[in-house]
Amino acid sequence: MITGASSGIGRGLAVQIGRRGAKLGLVARRVEVIDEVVREIEAAGGNAVALPANVQQADSISAAADKLRASLGPIDVLIANAGIGPTRDAADFSAEEVSDVINVNVIGASNSVAAVIPEMVARGSGQLVAISSLAAYRGLPRSAAYCASKAAVSAFFESLRLDLEPRGIDVTIIHPGFIKTPLTEGRDAQMPYLMELDDAVGRMVRAIEKRRKRYSFPWQLATIVRAGMLMPIWMYDRISRANSFRE
Repeated sequence: MITGASSGIGRGLAVQIGRRGAKLGLVARRVEVIDEVVREIEAAGGNAVALPANVQQADSISAAADKLRASLGPIDVLIANAGIGPTRDAADFSAEEVSDVINVNVIGASNSVAAVIPEMVARGSGQLVAISSLAAYRGLPRSAAYCASKAAVSAFFESLRLDLEPRGIDVTIIHPGFIKTPLTEGRDAQMPYLMELDDAVGRMVRAIEKRRKRYSFPWQLATIVRAGMLMPIWMYDRISRANSFRE
Protein backbone atom coordinates (compact mmCIF):
# COMPACT_ATOMS: atom_id res chain seq x y z
CA MET A 1 0.00 0.00 0.00
CA ILE A 2 1.46 3.32 -1.12
CA THR A 3 0.02 6.63 0.12
CA GLY A 4 0.35 9.80 -1.90
CA ALA A 5 0.55 7.66 -5.04
CA SER A 6 -0.98 10.13 -7.50
CA SER A 7 2.15 12.13 -8.33
CA GLY A 8 5.86 12.68 -7.69
CA ILE A 9 7.70 10.12 -5.59
CA GLY A 10 4.56 8.10 -4.81
CA ARG A 11 3.65 7.67 -8.46
CA GLY A 12 7.25 6.84 -9.35
CA LEU A 13 7.42 4.20 -6.63
CA ALA A 14 4.12 2.70 -7.74
CA VAL A 15 5.22 2.36 -11.36
CA GLN A 16 8.65 0.91 -10.59
CA ILE A 17 7.41 -1.50 -7.92
CA GLY A 18 4.51 -2.53 -10.13
CA ARG A 19 6.93 -3.45 -12.90
CA ARG A 20 8.69 -5.76 -10.44
CA GLY A 21 5.55 -7.82 -9.98
CA ALA A 22 4.11 -6.47 -6.74
CA LYS A 23 0.36 -6.19 -6.20
CA LEU A 24 -0.32 -2.57 -5.32
CA GLY A 25 -2.91 -0.52 -3.51
CA LEU A 26 -2.57 3.15 -4.46
CA VAL A 27 -3.90 5.72 -2.00
CA ALA A 28 -4.62 9.35 -2.88
CA ARG A 29 -7.49 11.80 -2.87
CA ARG A 30 -7.63 12.44 -6.64
CA VAL A 31 -9.58 9.48 -8.01
CA GLU A 32 -9.07 10.27 -11.69
CA VAL A 33 -5.30 10.59 -11.28
CA ILE A 34 -4.93 7.33 -9.34
CA ASP A 35 -6.94 5.59 -12.05
CA GLU A 36 -4.38 6.83 -14.59
CA VAL A 37 -1.55 5.33 -12.53
CA VAL A 38 -3.43 2.04 -12.22
CA ARG A 39 -3.88 1.90 -15.99
CA GLU A 40 -0.18 2.65 -16.52
CA ILE A 41 0.80 -0.20 -14.18
CA GLU A 42 -1.66 -2.64 -15.71
CA ALA A 43 -0.48 -1.76 -19.23
CA ALA A 44 3.00 -2.85 -18.14
CA GLY A 45 1.61 -6.17 -16.90
CA GLY A 46 1.25 -5.18 -13.23
CA ASN A 47 -1.64 -5.47 -10.80
CA ALA A 48 -2.97 -2.44 -8.92
CA VAL A 49 -6.13 -1.13 -7.33
CA ALA A 50 -7.10 2.51 -6.80
CA LEU A 51 -7.92 3.45 -3.20
CA PRO A 52 -9.40 6.95 -2.98
CA ALA A 53 -8.85 8.11 0.60
CA ASN A 54 -7.70 10.99 2.78
CA VAL A 55 -4.80 10.01 5.04
CA GLN A 56 -5.80 12.75 7.49
CA GLN A 57 -8.94 10.77 8.32
CA ALA A 58 -8.34 7.50 10.17
CA ASP A 59 -11.66 5.97 9.04
CA SER A 60 -10.91 6.80 5.41
CA ILE A 61 -7.48 5.17 5.32
CA SER A 62 -8.73 2.18 7.34
CA ALA A 63 -11.50 1.61 4.79
CA ALA A 64 -8.93 1.84 1.99
CA ALA A 65 -6.80 -0.83 3.66
CA ASP A 66 -9.86 -3.08 4.03
CA LYS A 67 -10.65 -2.64 0.34
CA LEU A 68 -7.08 -3.56 -0.57
CA ARG A 69 -7.20 -6.73 1.52
CA ALA A 70 -10.51 -7.73 -0.06
CA SER A 71 -9.13 -7.12 -3.56
CA LEU A 72 -5.55 -8.38 -3.39
CA GLY A 73 -5.00 -10.06 -0.02
CA PRO A 74 -2.89 -9.25 3.06
CA ILE A 75 -0.83 -6.05 3.13
CA ASP A 76 2.86 -6.94 3.36
CA VAL A 77 4.39 -3.47 2.93
CA LEU A 78 3.18 0.04 3.74
CA ILE A 79 4.97 2.96 2.08
CA ALA A 80 3.89 6.12 3.95
CA ASN A 81 4.71 8.71 1.32
CA ALA A 82 1.84 11.23 1.40
CA GLY A 83 3.17 14.67 2.22
CA ILE A 84 3.10 18.39 1.50
CA GLY A 85 5.95 20.88 1.77
CA PRO A 86 5.01 24.56 1.61
CA THR A 87 7.61 27.26 2.22
CA ARG A 88 6.91 30.32 4.34
CA ASP A 89 9.00 32.93 6.14
CA ALA A 90 8.31 32.92 9.87
CA ALA A 91 7.50 36.63 9.65
CA ASP A 92 4.36 35.56 7.77
CA PHE A 93 3.63 32.71 10.17
CA SER A 94 0.44 30.73 9.58
CA ALA A 95 -0.73 28.42 12.34
CA GLU A 96 -3.32 26.98 9.97
CA GLU A 97 -0.64 26.02 7.44
CA VAL A 98 1.47 24.38 10.16
CA SER A 99 -1.57 22.38 11.23
CA ASP A 100 -2.19 21.27 7.65
CA VAL A 101 1.43 20.11 7.19
CA ILE A 102 1.46 18.19 10.49
CA ASN A 103 -1.93 16.62 9.75
CA VAL A 104 -0.88 15.35 6.33
CA ASN A 105 2.76 14.46 6.95
CA VAL A 106 2.62 13.14 10.53
CA ILE A 107 -0.98 12.29 11.42
CA GLY A 108 -1.44 10.88 7.91
CA ALA A 109 1.51 8.54 8.42
CA SER A 110 0.17 7.52 11.84
CA ASN A 111 -3.28 6.78 10.42
CA SER A 112 -1.70 4.71 7.66
CA VAL A 113 0.31 2.67 10.15
CA ALA A 114 -2.78 2.11 12.30
CA ALA A 115 -4.59 0.70 9.27
CA VAL A 116 -2.02 -2.06 8.66
CA ILE A 117 -0.15 -2.79 11.88
CA PRO A 118 -2.63 -5.13 13.63
CA GLU A 119 -2.47 -7.72 10.82
CA MET A 120 1.33 -7.42 10.58
CA VAL A 121 1.72 -8.02 14.32
CA ALA A 122 -0.70 -10.96 14.21
CA ARG A 123 1.16 -12.45 11.25
CA GLY A 124 4.63 -11.73 12.64
CA SER A 125 5.88 -10.18 9.40
CA GLY A 126 5.67 -7.03 7.32
CA GLN A 127 7.49 -3.82 6.51
CA LEU A 128 6.75 -0.17 7.24
CA VAL A 129 8.47 2.41 5.03
CA ALA A 130 8.55 6.14 5.76
CA ILE A 131 9.48 8.63 3.06
CA SER A 132 11.01 11.35 5.23
CA SER A 133 13.58 13.93 4.07
CA LEU A 134 17.08 15.22 4.73
CA ALA A 135 15.18 18.25 6.05
CA ALA A 136 14.45 16.12 9.13
CA TYR A 137 17.98 16.55 10.46
CA ARG A 138 17.97 20.29 11.28
CA GLY A 139 15.77 23.32 10.80
CA LEU A 140 15.96 25.19 7.49
CA PRO A 141 14.92 28.76 6.63
CA ARG A 142 11.30 29.18 5.50
CA SER A 143 10.62 25.56 6.39
CA ALA A 144 9.54 25.42 10.04
CA ALA A 145 6.44 23.29 9.45
CA TYR A 146 8.06 21.00 6.89
CA CYS A 147 11.24 20.34 8.89
CA ALA A 148 9.25 19.75 12.07
CA SER A 149 6.96 17.30 10.31
CA LYS A 150 9.79 15.30 8.76
CA ALA A 151 11.75 15.21 12.02
CA ALA A 152 8.60 13.88 13.68
CA VAL A 153 8.11 11.24 10.98
CA SER A 154 11.69 10.01 11.32
CA ALA A 155 11.56 9.80 15.11
CA PHE A 156 8.11 8.20 14.99
CA PHE A 157 9.17 5.40 12.67
CA GLU A 158 12.44 4.87 14.54
CA SER A 159 10.45 4.28 17.71
CA LEU A 160 8.18 1.90 15.81
CA ARG A 161 11.24 -0.03 14.64
CA LEU A 162 12.45 -0.52 18.21
CA ASP A 163 9.07 -1.97 19.21
CA LEU A 164 8.22 -3.94 16.09
CA GLU A 165 11.47 -5.40 14.78
CA PRO A 166 11.53 -8.10 17.50
CA ARG A 167 8.02 -9.03 16.30
CA GLY A 168 9.21 -9.67 12.75
CA ILE A 169 8.25 -6.29 11.27
CA ASP A 170 10.96 -4.30 9.50
CA VAL A 171 10.96 -0.49 9.42
CA THR A 172 12.75 1.50 6.73
CA ILE A 173 13.20 5.28 6.96
CA ILE A 174 14.25 7.02 3.74
CA HIS A 175 15.72 10.54 3.73
CA PRO A 176 15.93 11.80 0.14
CA GLY A 177 17.49 15.08 -0.92
CA PHE A 178 16.20 17.27 -3.75
CA ILE A 179 14.23 15.41 -6.44
CA LYS A 180 12.55 16.76 -9.56
CA THR A 181 8.86 16.49 -8.61
CA PRO A 182 5.84 18.84 -8.56
CA LEU A 183 6.95 19.74 -5.01
CA THR A 184 10.21 21.28 -6.25
CA GLU A 185 8.98 22.77 -9.53
CA GLY A 186 9.19 26.55 -9.84
CA ARG A 187 11.60 27.11 -6.98
CA ASP A 188 14.15 29.88 -7.42
CA ALA A 189 16.49 28.55 -4.72
CA GLN A 190 19.51 26.47 -5.58
CA MET A 191 18.96 22.76 -5.01
CA PRO A 192 22.33 21.01 -4.80
CA TYR A 193 22.60 17.47 -6.17
CA LEU A 194 19.08 17.69 -7.63
CA MET A 195 18.14 14.20 -8.82
CA GLU A 196 15.95 12.92 -11.62
CA LEU A 197 12.82 11.20 -10.33
CA ASP A 198 13.48 7.79 -11.90
CA ASP A 199 17.02 7.63 -10.50
CA ALA A 200 15.89 8.64 -7.02
CA VAL A 201 12.96 6.22 -7.00
CA GLY A 202 15.20 3.38 -8.18
CA ARG A 203 17.46 3.97 -5.18
CA MET A 204 14.50 3.99 -2.82
CA VAL A 205 13.12 0.75 -4.23
CA ARG A 206 16.46 -0.98 -3.74
CA ALA A 207 16.65 0.27 -0.14
CA ILE A 208 13.12 -1.03 0.48
CA GLU A 209 13.91 -4.41 -1.04
CA LYS A 210 17.05 -4.71 1.11
CA ARG A 211 14.93 -3.75 4.14
CA ARG A 212 17.47 -1.14 5.16
CA LYS A 213 16.75 0.52 8.48
CA ARG A 214 17.74 3.97 7.20
CA TYR A 215 18.76 5.29 3.81
CA SER A 216 19.84 8.90 3.23
CA PHE A 217 20.84 10.08 -0.25
CA PRO A 218 22.48 11.41 -2.32
CA TRP A 219 25.51 10.70 -0.21
CA GLN A 220 27.13 14.06 -0.95
CA LEU A 221 24.22 16.07 0.40
CA ALA A 222 23.57 13.58 3.21
CA THR A 223 27.19 14.02 4.33
CA ILE A 224 26.80 17.81 4.36
CA VAL A 225 23.58 17.55 6.35
CA ARG A 226 25.14 15.21 8.90
CA ALA A 227 28.07 17.59 9.25
CA GLY A 228 25.56 20.33 9.99
CA MET A 229 24.38 18.38 13.02
CA LEU A 230 27.86 18.69 14.52
CA MET A 231 28.32 22.40 13.82
CA PRO A 232 28.10 24.96 16.62
CA ILE A 233 24.87 26.91 16.43
CA TRP A 234 26.47 30.19 15.33
CA MET A 235 28.16 28.48 12.39
CA TYR A 236 25.06 26.57 11.35
CA ASP A 237 22.91 29.71 11.51
CA ARG A 238 25.32 31.70 9.35
CA ILE A 239 25.61 29.00 6.68
CA SER A 240 21.88 28.22 6.63
CA ARG A 241 20.82 31.85 6.28
CA ALA A 242 23.25 32.34 3.41
CA ASN A 243 22.04 29.19 1.59
CA SER A 244 18.28 28.94 1.61
CA PHE A 245 17.36 25.86 -0.42
CA ARG A 246 13.58 25.98 0.04
CA GLU A 247 12.03 29.10 -1.52
